[in-house]
Amino acid sequence: MTELGRLERITNIRSCWPDEARDFTPWLAEEENLSLLAEQLGFGADGFELEGMEINVGPFRADILCRDANSAEGERILIENQYGKTDHDHLGKLITYASGLKARTVVLICEEVRQEHRAALDWLNEITDEDHRFFAVCVQLFRIGNSPAAPKFEIVVQPNDWVKTVKDLSSVTKRTELTELKVLYIEYWDAFAQLVSARGGPLRPRKPAPQQWTGFGIGRVDFELNATLNTRDQWIRTELTLFGPNAKGYLALLKSDQEQIEYELGFALDWDFADHRQGAKVAIDLTGVDPTDRNDWRRQHVWMADHLEKLHAVFHNRVRELDKDAASVI
Repeated sequence: MTELGRLERITNIRSCWPDEARDFTPWLAEEENLSLLAEQLGFGADGFELEGMEINVGPFRADILCRDANSAEGERILIENQYGKTDHDHLGKLITYASGLKARTVVLICEEVRQEHRAALDWLNEITDEDHRFFAVCVQLFRIGNSPAAPKFEIVVQPNDWVKTVKDLSSVTKRTELTELKVLYIEYWDAFAQLVSARGGPLRPRKPAPQQWTGFGIGRVDFELNATLNTRDQWIRTELTLFGPNAKGYLALLKSDQEQIEYELGFALDWDFADHRQGAKVAIDLTGVDPTDRNDWRRQHVWMADHLEKLHAVFHNRVRELDKDAASVI
């Protein structure tokens, strides 16, 4: 019979991180540990891009500030750490820091969440829109025998996305009537999101919106994978979109490796520096398709998913390794 070890919880986290500010916060800010937290929270392993530690907010300092790498604009993510049970002081600081830093995602990490604080965070998730998210996470340590300690993040509070979706769609229909075309966009991207989720690949679908495109993170702020449709000219497109003042410089760095990139992809790309506007992109189109033909949606969605996954595989590491200083001088 195979001999198995016994999983043992280490109740004193100070045995691994003696001091919250000097030990735990710097440990969590390391890329591999932020990746572990981001994946556990549902942002994906590349979801958090560190902006800094001990960020000034008036006379106070926020523990960790990140950017959401799943959003091209890099929405801010605030992480506040606390040893022991949650208290009013840290909850108040959390809200103060989030307001001062304009953070849309707030994560409280502790050893234990008091019931009243869990209720308060649940209430904040209930009354805010889907762009604002509140999490409470308990950090735990485990080992097997004499093995090194292994951290685990247990989510205690998280947003109820389904409730938010229902609420938001209801408020949209009250403010304005959606056109027939916008309803089609929502249904088209909803069906696409379901296919992408079922495939279980690297793409993380967003809530379907009444617009011509939907986006996916690729692990770095100012970069995004997009799928686009055009009902008038009858084409669909997948692309890597670059934003910000260094977009064209970044694309030039990528284009220097064009031959190898297109060899790995297995298809040619349109390298668009968009000289008439800010931003840049690299794309591939499928023409002669009708996005209004529901009977053809699955074929279109499979094509989009195939090409987006290939773009992710080929560009993911390249994008994360691009040098900002080199891009800024091109």
